[in-house]
Amino acid sequence: MSRPPLPPFTRETAIEKVRLAEDGWNSRDAAKVALAYTTDTHWRNRAEFLIGRDQAQAFLERKWVKELDYRLIKELWAFEGNRIAVRYAYEYHDDSGNWFRAYGNENWEFDADGLMRNRHASINEQPIAEADRKFHWPLGRRPDDHPGLSDFGF
Repeated sequence: MSRPPLPPFTRETAIEKVRLAEDGWNSRDAAKVALAYTTDTHWRNRAEFLIGRDQAQAFLERKWVKELDYRLIKELWAFEGNRIAVRYAYEYHDDSGNWFRAYGNENWEFDADGLMRNRHASINEQPIAEADRKFHWPLGRRPDDHPGLSDFGF
């Protein structure tokens, strides 16, 4: 299975790959998102270590049951060959109505077919008041005209 754009990445294809990843995660469809990863993918997400697409999918299913009204923005930080570094922020609330904004960095490595082989994520989050939310688009894909991370100064 091929997942364009394929490495080696140019600035344009790296930006496209980042946006496709953002769109996938904003769908909150764990089965669909998991298909972007190799069957033997390796993840480090905070202090959790996952191996394989099935573990990645289970992780995402747990995540989006807990993180309600999830909205994510990713931005390219750097790229070279088959690797991309991104920074991102996302907002969500828990089942008690407490809102959070998480900030993170990810390092990605892709195979020749454009599937993500390695994902290393470092994430910090902070509680926010609902009135301090910045991501207000309808659930799903972020509109093209919605501000990005740099626009917010994140």
